[in-house]
Amino acid sequence: MSIYTYNGAAIIAMAGKDCVAIGSDLRFGVQLQTMTTDYKKVFQIHDKLFVGLGGLATDAQTLHQRLMFRHNMYKLREERDMKPSTFGNLVSSILYEKRFGPYFASPVVAGLEPDGKPFVCGMDSIGALETAEDFIVTGTNSESLFGMCESMWRPGLEADELFEVLSQCLLSGIDRDALAGWGAVVYVITKDKVVARTLKGRMD
Repeated sequence: MSIYTYNGAAIIAMAGKDCVAIGSDLRFGVQLQTMTTDYKKVFQIHDKLFVGLGGLATDAQTLHQRLMFRHNMYKLREERDMKPSTFGNLVSSILYEKRFGPYFASPVVAGLEPDGKPFVCGMDSIGALETAEDFIVTGTNSESLFGMCESMWRPGLEADELFEVLSQCLLSGIDRDALAGWGAVVYVITKDKVVARTLKGRMD
């Protein structure tokens, strides 16, 4: 079994019309044994920026702490929040610094730029950055997530439609994955608010 699939994960970030959404499953497991069903994989950096961390849970937690530290230092120095595109490059450079002993994590960044444009990007464990106009997925069963997103996403989704599409993609994708599931949480970011909703999924 790959170290990336040791704890299980399913994360999707998706862009809409002046909004962006990111969601993940809630299972934390050790291989095929489920340990808890309320495990957080998506973290808020500031009001307009979230990062999802798939892969090995211990490395994801360490990486999250480093990212929060670097963002807080930036905020103290610049007296403003970091733009999502800048944050994506920061994550990439942090991962590339450790390329000879990498974090076993695959981050997904989702946020709104200062002009209201949605930004989503993902990368591998050594920071090879990939941006997208539509969606980014990561996790133990990314093929199923990709298939669902390809068939359901369309340009110009409003916030409520974006939530519905991402939720259906996530729940359908994790139903086909033994290492992810047990419900999900979805965050929808618009220019004036963040809405978090918890989804009930199959409990088997």
